[in-house]
Amino acid sequence: MRVDLVTREYPPHVYGGAGVHVTELAAVLRGHLDVRVHCFDGPRLAGEAGADDGVLGYAAPVGLAGANPALVTLGTDVEIAARLEGTDLIHSHTWYANFAGHLGSLLHGVPHVVSAHSLEPLRPWKAEQLGGGYAVSSWVERTAYEVAAGVIAVSGGMREDILRSYPAIDPERVHVVHNGIDLDAWQRPTGEEAERGRGVVQDLGIDPDRPAVVFVGRITRQKGLPYLLRAAEHLPADVQLVLCAGAPDTPELAAEVSERVARLQERRHGVVWIEQMLPREDLVAVLAHATVFACPSVYEPLGIVNLEAMAVGVPVVGTATGGIPEVVDDGRTGLLVPIDQVEDGTGTPRHPDTFVANLAAALTALADDPARARVMGAASRRRVEDHFSWHAVAERTREVYASVLAH
Repeated sequence: MRVDLVTREYPPHVYGGAGVHVTELAAVLRGHLDVRVHCFDGPRLAGEAGADDGVLGYAAPVGLAGANPALVTLGTDVEIAARLEGTDLIHSHTWYANFAGHLGSLLHGVPHVVSAHSLEPLRPWKAEQLGGGYAVSSWVERTAYEVAAGVIAVSGGMREDILRSYPAIDPERVHVVHNGIDLDAWQRPTGEEAERGRGVVQDLGIDPDRPAVVFVGRITRQKGLPYLLRAAEHLPADVQLVLCAGAPDTPELAAEVSERVARLQERRHGVVWIEQMLPREDLVAVLAHATVFACPSVYEPLGIVNLEAMAVGVPVVGTATGGIPEVVDDGRTGLLVPIDQVEDGTGTPRHPDTFVANLAAALTALADDPARARVMGAASRRRVEDHFSWHAVAERTREVYASVLAH
């Protein structure tokens, strides 16, 4: 059976969890199916990461240079749709690819499955990025979801969000398939690798012998970084804060975070901001020297970064929202921070000071008790081994494909 995956991200151009998901899913599915991948950012060159057989990369249409990014996306999607002929099923990931999948389904008469990694109605701050393009992306997503043969949610929480945001969808068409993790690529280094990792973190300005709270994520409203920066003001003086944070959504948000970080660096020693995207082995080294991983997101369908940290044996302090409670076993693999959120799609805490105080308290509880943190870290590794392997994700995805084709 031929399955065509359509995605905005694919190596070497991977920016977030959706790109990681498609990359890993495609790799495992190739052992069972004829898999073609259609992605953005132009053709992959021979020898370049992502230049696999069956991978087609598309450049933005020249005629749309300078247009609203949403229109550039749709132009690329039209080109992709024309190349989907001959497939048995189309599987698109994120709104960037949903239009190609929808058009391809109509054009070629094959079922379209969409994977929900996030939802446009729950990311209203994207209007800051896209202007009127946010209305376009929202229309694309709604149209694709409401007529798709199947919808895959990366968590039970995401499934609830889908049905609440798009009540016209038949609940029986919405399936839960959790994100996964490459257990070999993400594990605590030992021996020479551990020594190399110690040198890596020292070069980055991190003291490997001091406790550290680590954050990894894009600078976007949903990741809750400003709340973490406020909470960090209340951490014990010997605790470092390491921020692997880049790719800000807007210049305004970049300026806000820069100002907060600078202010925090004036007040306490050991605030390290790494703005560049680290190679995986270097990021593993940073995680391996973390006492606790922080996930202060106000919107997080699942959170692959949490799985990555847990696979390296690091406990997670995360917001009790979205799919995070399905990953973090509260009191066993980390701590969940309660949050009462405004129901306007922004995820904003109703009581931000309370949320910040609770976040600071949870981070302090583990940063101040490294023995407890190590026990939780070991439990975290066992949890991802038991529940989040990519082979399990691929098998469940194939079951969704079979159910869709059976109808």
